[in-house]
Amino acid sequence: MMDMPAHEIVERLKKPPPLCRPFVSVDEAPAECLNLMNECWNEDPSKRPSFDEIFKQFRGISRGRRANIIDSMLRMLEQYSSNLEDLIRERTDELEVERTKTDKLIGQLLPKSVAQALKKGKPVQPEDYSDCTLYFSDIVGFTTISALSEPIEVVDLLNDLYTMFDAIIATHDVYKVETIGDAYMVASGVPNRNGNRHAAEVSNMSLDILHSIGAFKIKHMPEIKVKIRIGLHSGPVVAGVVGLTMPRYCLFGDTVTTASHMESSGLPYRIHISLSTVKVLTSLKVGYHIDTRKAQVKGVEDTYWLMGRDGFNKPLPIPPDLAGGASNHGISLDEIPVERRQKFLDRQSKIKK
Repeated sequence: MMDMPAHEIVERLKKPPPLCRPFVSVDEAPAECLNLMNECWNEDPSKRPSFDEIFKQFRGISRGRRANIIDSMLRMLEQYSSNLEDLIRERTDELEVERTKTDKLIGQLLPKSVAQALKKGKPVQPEDYSDCTLYFSDIVGFTTISALSEPIEVVDLLNDLYTMFDAIIATHDVYKVETIGDAYMVASGVPNRNGNRHAAEVSNMSLDILHSIGAFKIKHMPEIKVKIRIGLHSGPVVAGVVGLTMPRYCLFGDTVTTASHMESSGLPYRIHISLSTVKVLTSLKVGYHIDTRKAQVKGVEDTYWLMGRDGFNKPLPIPPDLAGGASNHGISLDEIPVERRQKFLDRQSKIKK
C-alpha cells in the first residue's frame, strides 16, 4: 500500500523524521484493529500494549467468535516471546556460571586486586612491602628420584605432593607465589598486609607441612621417603606483575635471595629460619620452640631451627642428623629399592663417561 521497495521502508523506519507509518483505510479493517495498530506503533515503548493486552483486545474485537488466523498468530507471537525470554535467561545463567569459573581460575593465578586491575585494562604498578615472611621448600634428592622414575611418575609425584601443600596453605593467611620444579614458594604479608602476623602464619603453615610430609608416600616408590628442606626469612620485598602473555606475580629483593639460601643451606625435615624471623616470632609471645644453629662460617650470624610451638601436638618426622654432607642433601644408595638401584647406577656411569 506504500508503493515503496522493502529496503527503502526499512531505511525510513531507521532514520526518522518524518515517521514512516502505513496508512490503512478504514474499509480494510475494523476501527478497533486500527486503533490497536496505532497503539503498537507508539514512539514511547512503555505505552505500547503487551502481548497479553493485544490478545485480550482481539478477543473483544472478535466478540467471542473464533478467529483462527488471528488467534494462531497471537499464540505464536506469545509463545515465541516466552521462549525467547527463557532462552535468554538460560544463556545468561550459563554465562554467569562460566564467568564465575573464569574469575576463580584467575584468582588462583594472580592476587584478586591484580586480576581486577588487569581485567579493567589498568596498569599494575610495583608495590613495596616493608614486612613479610617468605617460605621456600625443596625436595631432598629430587634429581635422584627423577632419575629413578618415568617422566609421568615425576609429574604425578609433584602433583600429589603440592596438592597436599595447597590444601594446607588454604587454612593459613598466606599466598602461594609459585612452584618451579620441586621448589615451592609461599609468602605472608604479600599481597595482603597482616601486621606482624606474617611470620606466625608461615611458621604455623611450615609445621603443618612438615607434619604432613612425614606420612606422604610416593605411589610408584613407597619405599623412598620424601624429605624436604624448609627455609624462612622475614623482611621487605617489592611485588609486581611481570609480562603481558601469561603474566606472573613476582617478588624481588634481598629477602627473596636470603629465604632461598635458608632453604638450600638447611637440612632434611628441618625448618631453617633467620634471625629476623626469630625476632618477629619472639615479639608475638606465642611460645615457639626455637633452637640455635651455630654459624658455619666465622663472622656470619647464627641461624635457627623452628622445632615446634606451644599447643602444636602433631608428630613431626625425625631429622636424619644435624651434620652436613651428601646424606642430608641427597638420597643414599641404601634407600633406593633394589629393582631400581641398577638403573640408577647405570645412569650415573653414563654421566661420568
